[in-house]
Amino acid sequence: MSCIRRIQKIGVITTLPFIAVVATTWSNVARADAVVDWNVIAADAIATAIAAGRPGPAVGLDFAMVHVAVYDAVQAIDKRFKPYQTSIPGATGSSTAAAAKAAYDVLVNLFPAQSASLTTAYNDYLSKNGLMANNPGVAVGQQAAAGIISRRANDGRYPTNPPPFNGFTEIGSWRPTPSYLPGAPAAFSPMAVPWLGTVTPFAIRSPSQFRATPPPALTSARYKRDYDEVKALGSLSSTARTAAETGLAYFWSYNFLLLWNRGLRGIADAHVTNIGDSARLFALANMAIADAVTSAWDSKYHCCFWRPVTAIQEGENDGNSETTGDSNWQPLLNTPNYPDYTSGANNVTGAVTRSLELFFGTNRMNFTLTSTVPQAEPKALTYRRFSDAAEDVVDVRIMQGIHFRFADRAARRQGRQVANWIFKRYLRPIDE
Repeated sequence: MSCIRRIQKIGVITTLPFIAVVATTWSNVARADAVVDWNVIAADAIATAIAAGRPGPAVGLDFAMVHVAVYDAVQAIDKRFKPYQTSIPGATGSSTAAAAKAAYDVLVNLFPAQSASLTTAYNDYLSKNGLMANNPGVAVGQQAAAGIISRRANDGRYPTNPPPFNGFTEIGSWRPTPSYLPGAPAAFSPMAVPWLGTVTPFAIRSPSQFRATPPPALTSARYKRDYDEVKALGSLSSTARTAAETGLAYFWSYNFLLLWNRGLRGIADAHVTNIGDSARLFALANMAIADAVTSAWDSKYHCCFWRPVTAIQEGENDGNSETTGDSNWQPLLNTPNYPDYTSGANNVTGAVTRSLELFFGTNRMNFTLTSTVPQAEPKALTYRRFSDAAEDVVDVRIMQGIHFRFADRAARRQGRQVANWIFKRYLRPIDE
């Protein structure tokens, strides 16, 4: 395993209790705009909702709703890019006010229990930016938010009392998995948010548009190779995984949707100086993330492929004489409660890194990731290319013991396909 060679240790930059991302080329004065500011507020609201029980895999829908509303509000005034949902002829006023109102209205709609704190944040934001509540931009933001809220009103999110999905008991099929370590999910939980694979996408035609081809047969040489790899490198008691690989596995062990939005903030602060461009970047990336997650869940439900912990413990019964089972095998991290194929983390990472590559017109950009996860070592990593981060995520899900390599690679490909589709067709310049 050679993933560690691409990264460079640097000093700790932050003490936030999750992975943070900043760019190494930051100037001394941060260039944050209203899009970045309200991504912070949205991330805080989403993290609060997750702590209260909102399922982590589904919050990509929340981020995307916020940022397509912000985009429509800003572009209505900026007038350089085509709207996503709502055209607002004659829009005037402050782009900052428009972005703030659009984000605020969507967040209150998504998280009514947080309306008091969000209202305080909104009023304080206008005040700190010298904006009045009657600024014409506020009405623009309100219209943009209303358009997105209406469009997503019946998109299939959070159905009432959806039936639990517990997979199947056949060899090769996913079924609820045990938990060995403190933390979620609870042992033998049903599949999380099974409806996510049928929710209306933001841009792609359907969640099945980029459905992955079937995973390799249990009797194939490829399955045996990837089985042996995760068994050796992903075990809680692995002697094949190096200390550096273990540190990297822990480094990437938090919610990828929160992680990459923080990453977008750092990159935008360093490299984007126009609020219209910032709004477009966040909308493109978060639509790609949301639709990549629905693509992953469609494949997960359709293929229903078992996780390494089940496969290895059942290895003597899989019909492959070349695999050796271990009924006591445990992964480094608790296995999430949904099928293996394809990997949601790699779908998200493939989508966002490809979106960044397309937006900036290059794969090469210096950016630094930092983590305060206690077991993470080093606490900071410098990447030189977006694709290097994507490659590391393929590797770490194996070293964490929760995915086969074929599930990671198929997911990265799905995420990139989603990003390509969206970038070519949505939020394009008006003069095209």
